[in-house]
Amino acid sequence: MNTHTRTTVLPDVVAAYIDAVNAFDVDAVMATFADTAVVNDAHHEFADPAAIRAWVSREIVGDKVTMDVTEVVSRPGLTILRARYDGAYDKTNLPDELVLTNYVTVADDGITSLIIVHNQPSPY
Repeated sequence: MNTHTRTTVLPDVVAAYIDAVNAFDVDAVMATFADTAVVNDAHHEFADPAAIRAWVSREIVGDKVTMDVTEVVSRPGLTILRARYDGAYDKTNLPDELVLTNYVTVADDGITSLIIVHNQPSPY
C-alpha cells in the first residue's frame, strides 16, 4: 500500500513560508508558524517564537537564503519537500548545488514543526 504521493501541490501555509523566505520577510515567515512550533536546522533546535524569530532573522533573512523547490512528497500528516538553497551564507565544504530536505507538519493553518536536513544518499 502506497501511503505517499509525489506532488507539486504544497499546503497553502507551506507555500506562504517559501514565498516569505524568498522575499526576505521576517514577519511573513513568522506568520506561517504556529505559536507552539519547533524548528530544527543544522542540528539546532528553536522551540519558541523568540528563538525561531532570531533564527529567521539571522540565518534566513540575514543570509539572504532562497529556496527553489525541486520535489514535494505528501504523506499522511507530513509534507516532505526538497529545495535548492542559495544565499550569502558560508558555503565552505558544501556542494555547488545545495539541496536540503524539509520535513513539515501543519495543524490549524500553521507550521507546527520544520526539520531541515542535508540528507545523504541511501546506502540501499
